Amino acid sequence: MEQAQYEKGVQQFAQMAGPDNIEALRQQIAALSPDFERYVMGFVGGEIWSRPNLDLKTRSLCSLAILAALGRVNALELNVKMALNNGATKTEIVEVFFQVAIYAGFAAAWDGLTRVAKVFSEVEAT
Repeated sequence: MEQAQYEKGVQQFAQMAGPDNIEALRQQIAALSPDFERYVMGFVGGEIWSRPNLDLKTRSLCSLAILAALGRVNALELNVKMALNNGATKTEIVEVFFQVAIYAGFAAAWDGLTRVAKVFSEVEAT
């Protein structure tokens, strides 16, 4: 992976996760695998999230629905925070889970909303 693509991804994630949170996020992923961190930043951030055809808010709302449907709760928590940073409102985020309920099941929506409530509480506490 080219260094420029990696740096583009780091900048993209810094915008979405918040400039105060990017180093902690990078370290958390790198602790699992430095190579994995490079792919997340370079490919996910530098290639996918930075594509021009959808705005970040729309990408975030799509991501929340997919992650909830798949039961990926760790990534869901991070993506709720990023959705808020990308301009999604709490009302819009909650509304996503009605779509999850009809297409992935009420249990998936309930699990997701439970994580959303946790993130909302954490955000409000800061």
